[in-house]
Amino acid sequence: MAEPGLLGGRRLYLCTPDRPDLERFLAACIAGGVDLVQLREKHLEARPLLARAAVAAALCRDHGVPFLLNDRPDLALEAEADGVHVGQDDAPAALARRILGPGAIVGLSTHAPAQMQASRDEAVDYVSAGPVVPTPTKPGRPGTGIDYLRYAATHARRPVFITGGVTPASVVDLVRAGGRRFVVVRWLTEGDDPEARARKLRQALDGALEACAAQTP
Repeated sequence: MAEPGLLGGRRLYLCTPDRPDLERFLAACIAGGVDLVQLREKHLEARPLLARAAVAAALCRDHGVPFLLNDRPDLALEAEADGVHVGQDDAPAALARRILGPGAIVGLSTHAPAQMQASRDEAVDYVSAGPVVPTPTKPGRPGTGIDYLRYAATHARRPVFITGGVTPASVVDLVRAGGRRFVVVRWLTEGDDPEARARKLRQALDGALEACAAQTP
């Protein structure tokens, strides 16, 4: 399993496709408070994807932020990524672990209680839960709703990152429901000022977490 410090208290996880301004975009998001990055690009062949992953990995390394590649543990190894994120239909987490070794971060998507239960026996460092609401980044997948967030928060044996519609407005209710770590896509990828947007989301998240902690006996 990965070193605890690699995930540590990281709470704001950017998942982004490739884009022409990838380095500048990632640097801006990190400056605004993103502390974990995943490149999720479904439309590039292996060699161009490897090249873009290497660019992202180097940028994240320079900023002290772990970088993960979606789906491809083989390319994650070659790009010197910190790990990989796999879905239910991707390469098995056990295979990703064998390829990347015990020190890498391996994450796994879950969308239902049965998958969360199964993840307990997987060689993964974290799980994602969601999407809470339908999202165009996962076409055809219905939202899991807030109940699955609550289930994941209380039943997971790994850190849980909540996905789906994470914005400064929604994150307050998501924290109240039990979420503590979040994956953000469109709030950052579709904005004109990613640093300002990341900062606004990070402030909302930190404020919600502080309020929740203050209310805990």
